[in-house]
Amino acid sequence: MTDKISTVISPEGSLEVLSQLEVNRLRDTSSSGAHDVLRRCALAILNSGALTDDTRSVMETYRDFDIEVLQQDRGVRLKLDNAPAHAFVDGRMIRGIREQLSSVLRDIVYVANEIQQPNKFDLDSSEGITNAVFHILRNAGTLKPSNEPSMVVCWGGHSISREEYDYSKSVGYHLGLRDLDICTGCGPGAMKGPMKGANVAHAKQRRGKSRYVGISEPGIIAAESPNPIVNELIIMPDIEKRLEAFVRVGHGIIVFPGGVGTAEEILYLLGILLHPNNADMPFPVIFTGPQSSADYFRRIDEFIAFTLGDDARKRYQIIIDNPVEVARAMRRGIEEVTQFRRENQDAFYYNWRLTIQPGFQQPFMPTHEAMAGLALHRDQVVHELAANLRRAFSGIVAGNVKDHGVQAIEKYGPFKLNAEPELMTRLDDLLKSFVAQSRMKLPGSEYIPCYTL
Repeated sequence: MTDKISTVISPEGSLEVLSQLEVNRLRDTSSSGAHDVLRRCALAILNSGALTDDTRSVMETYRDFDIEVLQQDRGVRLKLDNAPAHAFVDGRMIRGIREQLSSVLRDIVYVANEIQQPNKFDLDSSEGITNAVFHILRNAGTLKPSNEPSMVVCWGGHSISREEYDYSKSVGYHLGLRDLDICTGCGPGAMKGPMKGANVAHAKQRRGKSRYVGISEPGIIAAESPNPIVNELIIMPDIEKRLEAFVRVGHGIIVFPGGVGTAEEILYLLGILLHPNNADMPFPVIFTGPQSSADYFRRIDEFIAFTLGDDARKRYQIIIDNPVEVARAMRRGIEEVTQFRRENQDAFYYNWRLTIQPGFQQPFMPTHEAMAGLALHRDQVVHELAANLRRAFSGIVAGNVKDHGVQAIEKYGPFKLNAEPELMTRLDDLLKSFVAQSRMKLPGSEYIPCYTL
């Protein structure tokens, strides 16, 4: 039987007072209310460290968990019923978990009040979406105008091997020695490793106010609960705004081994960088892993070459089994970014100049009809093909771990993807390689494909 605790706590550090209207929204259990999102995200925070990426399993284990916002004279308190006991020590909630729980409350309230309300932001326009992302990050305190560029975004799988995890930790360590901060998707695996390594390096360098930024969204957070090193957590409304937040606040990106979600991120990034407006913009991108991961990156590289061409390959470098060179290359790349931003009077803290097309910004709901209708052929502008490939991989991620995607697969069967014959073959080979390398699920669990080609 799973140990559970019921208690009442005060938020810490992010949002300690709410209006009555905001409290009522968070209590609203209807489909239009915010309670379900708050409950899911809160459970993910409290369940940090659990060795499962099965969202439905988590929700079933803690089906009697609930969270209620209490309005009191001195501010709000959170009433937790049947919360995971491992979030507490001797009956007191671990402080880092309490801070992350407060961040969840802050972002859900802000998005409901400011982003999702009519006439606040034009979420049908590219400019409106970019402004919405900016305001969410600003409200969270993520944007630091006085800081020099130092933010390295690290992408990669949450269920990687121990060797790959240790390698990501080594890379993070050498980044930290060079005074670089870390931003990841906030979960375990390749998202935790770089933060853990950088944390040790920052301690050695006696570096104060080090930043370990985690960016998630409600659909994925239960499968990738925030790791304990994250000291700045932001919950974006959807995957597209999450991805835009990464490239707007990051000064360079390192990609570690992963699976479909990592491939989605790569295609998103390259699709943006291939836009003609971004051709001359420096943005260091490095694919890296231990020697055992060389084949993973070889297959990714071959797929990119076939679908997006050699121009895409010029936007990244592959460095295998050399954490020191990865850190040095990233440090050099960020120095180029700093010089470019100074020359063009662009902000260090938010990349306003980066052009992102609506195809990369509009939320994609992976229904069976939408997945079957994706234009997966090379007879289109290359960044548009990247956008459609990104949507295909996003749908597979949803079918693997997101509750709405898993339910759709159970009800209607696997997604059907249609592509030109040779692209279909390449896509099938790539996805099969992910399955063979146990990159679709945690090792030890049998993977059942949620797609057919």
